[in-house]
Amino acid sequence: MTEKDLNRDISRLGFPLMETTEAFDANRTLAEVVKSRDGRLWEGFPVMLANAAEDHDFAYEQVSSRLTNPDDRNALHDLLLLSLALYQRFHLSFSWASRMQNRLSEKDAERLNAFKSSLSHDESFSICSMKISPDRLLRTFQNYFEKDVEKPRKLKERHEELSLEYALSQLFSPKQKELFKKKLSGEMMTKIEKEYYSRKVKRKVAALANPELHRLAQRLMEY
Repeated sequence: MTEKDLNRDISRLGFPLMETTEAFDANRTLAEVVKSRDGRLWEGFPVMLANAAEDHDFAYEQVSSRLTNPDDRNALHDLLLLSLALYQRFHLSFSWASRMQNRLSEKDAERLNAFKSSLSHDESFSICSMKISPDRLLRTFQNYFEKDVEKPRKLKERHEELSLEYALSQLFSPKQKELFKKKLSGEMMTKIEKEYYSRKVKRKVAALANPELHRLAQRLMEY
């Protein structure tokens, strides 16, 4: 795969978002990103993985099978764990990520927690001898949600879904976000959930619905 082809396929996974119409293999692209040993691309791996898993046919085994070098396979495994840690850092909930996390070994769970600790304390770490900066990793992930660029309809819809998850995670705890979505979709809540919603979530929702607060927030974003 040439660098041009790799960049084209990477853009299809949302890093950066660029319009492409050609069919591509998401698993092959992720494998090429791992083999590239490019720190910039590795920092964008969590973004690409999220798009690959949600919009395409991501299969860990298929990506791994394209990596003949044991070091590359170890790097893939670490990048996957790092991605899961980053999603948790922002309280992002993906069904596929939850399934993968539930299948982690004890050793993998420890590695995941180590990544979470590094992200929380801004401590650099290494993946296959490559030093990763938590600050750059977090900024790269945040920039994906905040950057306003042109994108195809499907990628735009996915970006909006992820942006909403990101915004909700800044205001609500995981449990509060769950109740917010339940109330919004009209799902039945238990008595305890209703009481918790009224005491904690409803107040935040009322503040968000305040038009003056919204106007001021929009004004601040212009500075």
